[in-house]
Amino acid sequence: MSDVASQQNESRQEQSQHKQAKAGWVQSLNWEAVSGEAFKRLSAEEQLVRIRHSAAHVMASAIEAIWPTVQFATGPATPQGFFYDVKPPEPIREEHLEAIQQAFDKIAGRSEPFETTEISKAEAIELFESWNQPHKIEVLERIPSERVTLYRHGQFIDLCAGPHVPHTGLCRNTKILTLAATHWRGEDIPSLTRIAGTAWSKPKDLERYLEFLAASKARDHRVLGPQLDLFSFHPWAASALWHPKGVILRNLLTSFWRETIGQREYVEIMNPLLYRKELFETSGHWDHFQENMFIFKDDNNEPSFALKPMNCPDTMLYFRSQTRSYRDLPLRIAEGQVLHRNEATGALHGIMRTRNFIQDDAHIFLAPEHIQDEVNSLLQMLDEIYSLFELEYNFRFSTRPDNFMGDPSVWDEAEAGLRAALEATGRPYQVDEGEGAFYGPKIDVYILDSLGREWQCGTVQLDFQLPERFELKYVAQDGSYQRPIVVHRAIFGSFERFMGILIEHLGGAFPTWLSPVQAVILPIAERHHDYAHQLRQQLKAIGIRVEINGEDSINYRIRSAETQKIPYMLVVGDREAADQTVSVRRYHGGGKQQVLPVTELIDTLQQAATQRTFDVTVQRFDDLFRKPSANLSTEAADY
Repeated sequence: MSDVASQQNESRQEQSQHKQAKAGWVQSLNWEAVSGEAFKRLSAEEQLVRIRHSAAHVMASAIEAIWPTVQFATGPATPQGFFYDVKPPEPIREEHLEAIQQAFDKIAGRSEPFETTEISKAEAIELFESWNQPHKIEVLERIPSERVTLYRHGQFIDLCAGPHVPHTGLCRNTKILTLAATHWRGEDIPSLTRIAGTAWSKPKDLERYLEFLAASKARDHRVLGPQLDLFSFHPWAASALWHPKGVILRNLLTSFWRETIGQREYVEIMNPLLYRKELFETSGHWDHFQENMFIFKDDNNEPSFALKPMNCPDTMLYFRSQTRSYRDLPLRIAEGQVLHRNEATGALHGIMRTRNFIQDDAHIFLAPEHIQDEVNSLLQMLDEIYSLFELEYNFRFSTRPDNFMGDPSVWDEAEAGLRAALEATGRPYQVDEGEGAFYGPKIDVYILDSLGREWQCGTVQLDFQLPERFELKYVAQDGSYQRPIVVHRAIFGSFERFMGILIEHLGGAFPTWLSPVQAVILPIAERHHDYAHQLRQQLKAIGIRVEINGEDSINYRIRSAETQKIPYMLVVGDREAADQTVSVRRYHGGGKQQVLPVTELIDTLQQAATQRTFDVTVQRFDDLFRKPSANLSTEAADY
């Protein structure tokens, strides 16, 4: 790092001379200061967007302070910070980030005012050509306007539409975080370096965000899964290798799913994994999804069979297997089969995106008049399930696209039913006009986890196409044959992905009812093992998943149980054995212990398990991301 600092010091004179040479007439233009009073009148969100945008400029000037001949591409704000794509005269390495941070802090400490001026596009092209900034010239050539704006602070000048903060001191709560190779427009091989950071209005917000980054890293399901002995990974495997505890977790979630759909009169079917290609040709997936399918060829090397990538097509076959009446509708069909998709290697991500997985799929066959009531019921079920895990969520409603299929009046009725169901929830929802699938309108459900991240899990999609393709029909009340509408619906999405989300949302500390091991008994000494085994038998008799750990010191075993995030640690010694009690230590209990009679412990555990109590404390960071700006991703419409 001292080499970088030395390089920075040696470059100051060079930079000053370089600035003087390239400034010329630009410095003598009429520069207007950014208004401090106008900035104060902005909302906190608008101020934060400007702080992040300005922090990108301050970081660029810090980079130029170290590498005066660096070339700049673009540097926008992002939802949590900012970045700048640059082409330095030599490779920038991780160890350089500290020097960039130090230079940034000095510039912010000087509270240099931001000023702006306007010049013609032709003048700007001439200017950036003289500064050897080819990426800026390419940006300029795409700007339709003949006038463009520049911003400066200190000696640093940049092409930018703004807006910015009044001075660099408002960017002091900034941390330079990462660098990575990135592509310029249309490149096959990356030629730029993206340097990214985060910026906040207040020191406490920056501190919380850095705490969030540390928590995100620690909660990564690819780390916690093996640590909790749930699953492991191997390069030969298409997905995770599920360990006994992980299988318990899967089975608990699957049982909950079956119980939930059983209460709502779903029927569950089981179909093959392998089908002739004709199934997918009929459904349309052969034309639109073939590259993502695992295909088997016949003796003539022609495609013959394929592993199914979704449950929709063969559910149509089940509906067609017998004559259906209007009295059968709505017909709710669930299937929890293994699916296979030939995902690109770069898209794979732990258990959240794999090549084989199980979806909590269901397809509901109904008549148009059923839409609103059925969707109402689906949204209520979705709320019950997400609330069980303290997952917040929001809706996005996508309406008829230009290339829609079917009768416009049916679309109108379907959209009205979906909209009425959404209104009935009392929740706000976003309308994406014209963004529905060509086969029907849909509601997508985005859950927000404790780390402030959005995940699209749930969906309610109406489909007019598959019933047409498979020539589905039912006997209506008047004796005529009518075409049903199909509702595709999922709540978890895939079981594996939802489990990955839960692991990271909860930090691996599951509520008691979902924990693979609900309690561990810790006998203090050898003589307490008989009582420990007696207690284990009592708990197992009522269905509690319990283990005994009698090895090593008691403090070591307590730490081990905490690492495994076991909800209940039950310490037993002489007193407990004599009194038929247990010294109870909770994972979220802050180290406190409570002595309970065994009968009371049994009642407590039974209640937590059977009532599916959310008896965990989740460290949340979602408050940092509650108000995403609508214009964070780019500096402006053109530049």
